[in-house]
Amino acid sequence: MDAGLIVQFKDLGAAAALGLAAVGSGLGAGIAGMAVVGAWKKAFIQNKPASFMLLVFVGAPLTQTIYGMILMNKMAEAVAKGVYAWDVGLFCGLAMGFSALMQGKAGACAADAMGETGRGFGNYLVILGIIETVALFVMAFSLGLLGKLTG
Repeated sequence: MDAGLIVQFKDLGAAAALGLAAVGSGLGAGIAGMAVVGAWKKAFIQNKPASFMLLVFVGAPLTQTIYGMILMNKMAEAVAKGVYAWDVGLFCGLAMGFSALMQGKAGACAADAMGETGRGFGNYLVILGIIETVALFVMAFSLGLLGKLTG
């Protein structure tokens, strides 16, 4: 591959880490948000108070964007040292994005269940936390890998 072309795309991995994580966060928050709006609608129809706590399920997938930003910053440091780890950014960004997407889907189910019953908030948070752990592991392990690559 032409050296000039490689340098031209030197920031691809860093951009992918943030971009793919953020896409997943947006999709996950959107899916959970739709379910929360539906739960609130049901509450309004029944003249019940709409639970503000349901917003936690919408916000949960947003943290993966922060993990993507942390990884992006570390990758930018690697790029400054001449290490263009595109694969790390692409695959880790994708993994964090999917974690956020699935967290949003689980959050949607949680919002629906809590909207119906008004119960189980702690249980639902545990599920979201387990899904979140995937993104945390990906971030931690990729930061360790980047540390070894830039050593």
